[in-house]
Amino acid sequence: MQIISREEIKPLLQQPKGNCVSIYMPTHPAGPEVRQDPIRFKNLIKEAEAHLIDAGLEPQAATALLQPAINLDTQEFWEQMGEMGLAIFISGDFFRYYTLPLNFQELVVVTDRFHIKPLLPILNGNGRFYVLALSQQDVRFFEGTHYTINEIEVENLPKSLESALNQDETAKEGQFRIASSKGGTANSFVQPGAFHGQGSPDRDQHQEQIRQFFYIIDKALHEKLREETAPLVLAGVEYLLPLYRQANTYQHLMAEGITGNPEILIAQDLHDKAWPIVEADFQKSQQEFLERFQQLFAGDTGKATNDLKQIIPAAYFQRIDSLLVAVGQQQWGLFDPSSEAVYLHDDKETGDEDLLDLAATHTLLNGGTVYAVSPEQIPFSTPVAAIFRY
Repeated sequence: MQIISREEIKPLLQQPKGNCVSIYMPTHPAGPEVRQDPIRFKNLIKEAEAHLIDAGLEPQAATALLQPAINLDTQEFWEQMGEMGLAIFISGDFFRYYTLPLNFQELVVVTDRFHIKPLLPILNGNGRFYVLALSQQDVRFFEGTHYTINEIEVENLPKSLESALNQDETAKEGQFRIASSKGGTANSFVQPGAFHGQGSPDRDQHQEQIRQFFYIIDKALHEKLREETAPLVLAGVEYLLPLYRQANTYQHLMAEGITGNPEILIAQDLHDKAWPIVEADFQKSQQEFLERFQQLFAGDTGKATNDLKQIIPAAYFQRIDSLLVAVGQQQWGLFDPSSEAVYLHDDKETGDEDLLDLAATHTLLNGGTVYAVSPEQIPFSTPVAAIFRY
């Protein structure tokens, strides 16, 4: 089972225009449904082939484009599937597939870019989070969703205090940088034994080593998380957590952490303890969006709307701060950036794209926040609502 980050999704969002095929389907672990999965898959491939032919490709060229996906259809492939969702993306020189903890509806979209809206529940604020398990002997970093958690490698992230001191020659020699809360480093240094306050010099020196250790960890995570907005939960013995917070520069560090020795916790234990923390934050953030939207919309400020014809150009031209969008729905149509004209169609026509997906994609690309929710959670029974930056 895989998790998609914003960083990994960028190649999908930034594909050059062309025939981009997006296929979504649910898969099953056992019983009659699992025997139907290969049949459903073949039908979706045929549907994609028909869309490509309608877009102007010769039948032979359409089959060739879809061949990487067709090659997946083996007994071994279906046997390793569980109760999850399969997402496939194919263009002229691009092929990628994911098995994800989402219950996708069957969907085939062929337009000039990939269709990513079904991925939103784990792409942004209301589905994905990080856990940093801290100890002096074993540092681990995880990425999780409501359903899964995976340990991931981070470049230059030290695994222990000893390896961090070997990595940082200044700390190894017993000097400690005085780092600011913003991640900067002062020009002065503190020598061992020169600390003031309670505790012996040896104890103070060890505490400063731990702080330096945490500055090194934060620096490595800063490179990994610089464009992320997902919450980060700390796990560690109680006295380490406030020391790490002094070093932290990631803006989305959760106030509540997991206390105790993380070395004795497996990944699933960390997930079970972290999810209630981040779920409450997701719900709070979404509720704050709804309250702010209602206030701005009722006040006729021009900073909030549910009019898709206003939202599409605003998303394209980087004006959207946050967006609420319905999953499981499509609004077919066209957008002309040169005139900012938006054309809505009741049924899909040749050349159309899902304008809800267009709004979500550009909001993500431009650093905005997207909340993917069921249609009944959006105000005024519309499929989308937005708050503008200006």
